[in-house]
Amino acid sequence: MSEFVDNLETVFSEFGSVSAKRMFGGYGIYHDGLMFGLVADDELYLKADSQSTSHFTDKGLSPFEYNKNGKSVKMSYYQAPEEIYDDSEVAREWAIIAFDAALRGRSPSKK
Repeated sequence: MSEFVDNLETVFSEFGSVSAKRMFGGYGIYHDGLMFGLVADDELYLKADSQSTSHFTDKGLSPFEYNKNGKSVKMSYYQAPEEIYDDSEVAREWAIIAFDAALRGRSPSKK
């Protein structure tokens, strides 16, 4: 794993244990078996949904996008704010926002 991904355990120490799994050239970031973040090119993106997107857009944070067959595809993950790397309490707050979005997005059979 990259040093950036390894450091996320420290970043989210106030939130709880997190783990990373390789996926699609990046990493999925998990808590309690549920993916609430992703890392691509050493940039962290956090899960968002209709209830939480405004937290990200109000701060000018962009969604994760990738190209598929020449078209740009946006996912429901947004850049994490820079201040989470300096303040574990702020990191905890953002992790809760992302984890709650992931909980709301679970399929009913996994609840």
